[in-house]
Amino acid sequence: MTRKIVTSNQLITGTIANSARLDKALADACDLSRARIQALIADGQVTVDDAVITSAKVKVAAGTSFTITLPPATEPAARPQDIPLVIVYEDAHLVVVDKPAGMVVHPAAGNPDGTLVNALLHHCRGQLSGIGGVARPGIVHRIDKDTSGLLVVAKSDAAHEGLARQFKDHSIERRYLAVCAGQPRPQSGTITGRIGRSDANRKKMALLDEKSSRGKHAVTHYKVLELLKSCALIQCRLETGRTHQVRVHCASIGHPLLGDPLYGRTPSQLRPILKDLGFARQALHAASLGFAHPISGKWLEFTSQLPADMRELIDECGH
Repeated sequence: MTRKIVTSNQLITGTIANSARLDKALADACDLSRARIQALIADGQVTVDDAVITSAKVKVAAGTSFTITLPPATEPAARPQDIPLVIVYEDAHLVVVDKPAGMVVHPAAGNPDGTLVNALLHHCRGQLSGIGGVARPGIVHRIDKDTSGLLVVAKSDAAHEGLARQFKDHSIERRYLAVCAGQPRPQSGTITGRIGRSDANRKKMALLDEKSSRGKHAVTHYKVLELLKSCALIQCRLETGRTHQVRVHCASIGHPLLGDPLYGRTPSQLRPILKDLGFARQALHAASLGFAHPISGKWLEFTSQLPADMRELIDECGH
């Protein structure tokens, strides 16, 4: 049966397409996550054939009519700020941003504003459908403050759930460009090892024993793109996405990223170059991002050119 869905600002009405549990049937029919639908059912905001249903487990037949009442999305804790953004792609469901180095992704202690979330709240004002009932952008992954490059953000519940699922099953394609100290041998390979919080420094992540019950399994595939003076430009393809993964893995094989304040020291012969350039961050850029659109299923791929500071660093280290 073809489903008929009508959406207004506060109501979604339609007909169930296939027999299923109520929460699954509605998730299939609407641009809402299953978790969000379950919460609306529990709050008495869903009627089936004009009867209020408060159990998500109820079985409904194809052809059953339903109405979902959407309470107005509450205001987020973070405030919108008019901060310039480089938007690579945007539609009704998601936005892909090319984040500059120095910008924090999410407000937190020490960074209450001036973040990507603050900027997106301003940019997407009136376009956010209310993720989990809150008018906020859905952050499904992050890149470090001093890492530049691409990340995707959800604008709707369904997009948030779909993207999160892809990150969980590692089907997202992510490639980083980095400048590491030394010249890796062999020039391509795979780095594995569990990554978890360091016992010695809680601000750092550390490589843990594979038998450890702590941390998470992590896999990085690297390839040298260009040999430079006492360093190299490398590409890292992430099979998993752990906090500081590229930085920790490169340091673990003796090739920490240039400028990285946590995981390695810059070779003495390169320090004058970094100082002259004023390069004071890890040399890491999220250069490409590929994923299946969480609503249409179409494969999307985006690339970002190296920012000026990394291009200058590579030029100087190549002399």
